[in-house]
Amino acid sequence: MIKLRKISAGITAAAMLLCSGGCTLKKSGEQTGEQTPAVSTTTTEITTTTTTTAPPPPPPDIRVSMVAAGDNLVQSYVLKAAQAESADGSYNFDPLYANIKPIVQGADVAVINQETLICGGDYEITGAKLNFNSPVELGEDMVELGFDVFTVANNHMLDKRIDGLESSMDYWDGMMEKYPILALGAYRNEEDQNRIRIQEVNGMTIAYLAYTEHLNGYSIPAKSQVKVGMTSDTALMQRQIREAKNLADAVVVAAHWGTEDTNATDQDVKDLAAEMIEWGADVILGTHPHTAQTMEYITRKDGSEGFVYYSLGNLISNQTDNFNVVGEIGSFELVKNGTTGAVTVENVGCIPVITHYGANYAKLRLYPYSMYTAELAAAHALPYTHAYPEKAKDFGMAVIDRIIEKNIPEEFRILN
Repeated sequence: MIKLRKISAGITAAAMLLCSGGCTLKKSGEQTGEQTPAVSTTTTEITTTTTTTAPPPPPPDIRVSMVAAGDNLVQSYVLKAAQAESADGSYNFDPLYANIKPIVQGADVAVINQETLICGGDYEITGAKLNFNSPVELGEDMVELGFDVFTVANNHMLDKRIDGLESSMDYWDGMMEKYPILALGAYRNEEDQNRIRIQEVNGMTIAYLAYTEHLNGYSIPAKSQVKVGMTSDTALMQRQIREAKNLADAVVVAAHWGTEDTNATDQDVKDLAAEMIEWGADVILGTHPHTAQTMEYITRKDGSEGFVYYSLGNLISNQTDNFNVVGEIGSFELVKNGTTGAVTVENVGCIPVITHYGANYAKLRLYPYSMYTAELAAAHALPYTHAYPEKAKDFGMAVIDRIIEKNIPEEFRILN
């Protein structure tokens, strides 16, 4: 508050100057013949008020929690196990996957590599190597389990040749009409392939792309318009990843690559992962080796980071080596900064998951590591002999722990 000084003192001084020529000033209370005019004294106060408006708080960050499963390898004994759970001879996959259901449903988005074709009932149900076709119940049960995104770009796409792949695309088109899911990796034509699949979750847009390294020696006939993204086509991948990053907040790439039955990551896979991250991929979900492999952040030239799971291994299978029955479920958050819009990959983790079966593959089940016990491991019917005994001759919790310690960095392990 600003105060103006009193003006009475200035007027008194002026009066003294006027009286210097003979005028007598009287003390207070003296009477004179002349009355001195009264001087009015006024005090004025001016108050100023400053209004401070607090800046609005920054927009909150947007978070999307995700989990990603590896190869859903529905082989012959997986089919038999599902049939055994059905009263009418059809297939009931629910009990096989029940133990991981809370993990899958606990995320905003769950992604899976559907390794085997689902041809919509038009082809024989088969679970033999290089000749896979799963029943329609599998897709329904996987949606019920909680999976939202199905990638189908893998080496078994042409197990039933081009007609079978087209039939499988028909099946997934029907599923996408029925459920709020995405299926990608096989496309009707070039225009369809260039239509980037984008999902909106919690106000964040996420683009998905999928590529495979090979097709088991098969190829798409020249007369067919069907398109599949190959990891050898780096020009296509670069263009699509960059376009996806312009269209969406985050980019998730499924890459079916690498060498089967080894926990070691190929150098060319590491090199390609680094390129894809630089082009704009935020997360890479590696599959195909059927084994758990390592994972890491990769730094771009501008200092930002993306994350790669080099191989999530199997989700389910009836494979017979110890390294095949220990897979990974990746867990992470995509975070969009409320102020800058930049996306980061945070709270990265990895849940080991074990495929368990008894004699003759009875009661085949998936177990997250936190539910698996030494008693179950001792009862596992994994064959104890192999043509290559140095690969996978023994089993037990110690073996599982060695696989985890070798392939899942400690900072990413989720064991409880």
